[in-house]
Amino acid sequence: MDLVVMNVRFPHFCLSLMFASLLAGAGTLPLAAAERVVLTYSVLRESISIEELGELSRTGKVSPSLKAYLKMANKNPEELRGWLNRPFQADPVTLSRVLNSFAGEYVLNQVGQVIHTPSKRDNKEALRGAIISSAEKDNQVRLIEVLENYPTPELHVNGDRLMELYQQVEGLTAMLGRLPF
Repeated sequence: MDLVVMNVRFPHFCLSLMFASLLAGAGTLPLAAAERVVLTYSVLRESISIEELGELSRTGKVSPSLKAYLKMANKNPEELRGWLNRPFQADPVTLSRVLNSFAGEYVLNQVGQVIHTPSKRDNKEALRGAIISSAEKDNQVRLIEVLENYPTPELHVNGDRLMELYQQVEGLTAMLGRLPF
């Protein structure tokens, strides 16, 4: 494994995952896939189907319910579409190694406080599997693929904590860029 590649890609992976998280587990495809995302932001809480997000991602078409929610949340559908489709390169084997390392566990713990299973149990494993499964087909990970591969019928996203999480991971990635991986 090329150490320079890891220094560049791991911080890029962390930032990409965080950026993708701002708007919205281990190597095998999940038996069940997520059907809904429950997004909580301030006093707003809405259950959005993965199918609606997939349609937005693929075609740009916004369902009436998603359009209403995005309007209440003061979010632009095209911006959300961009985050859903933003790819980053990730070899699934390398990704698995990184996410199973101490630093990867830390990142999964931090992300898991904001994006989690309804019960918050087995969350790191769910995130790890969804991310790695997303990279298996084409060595790319996109948020929409992570959502589609999430191995529980529902996942929750706490929008109120996203900026805090972004700042934590940004600090971690700055530190990791200096470490020999």
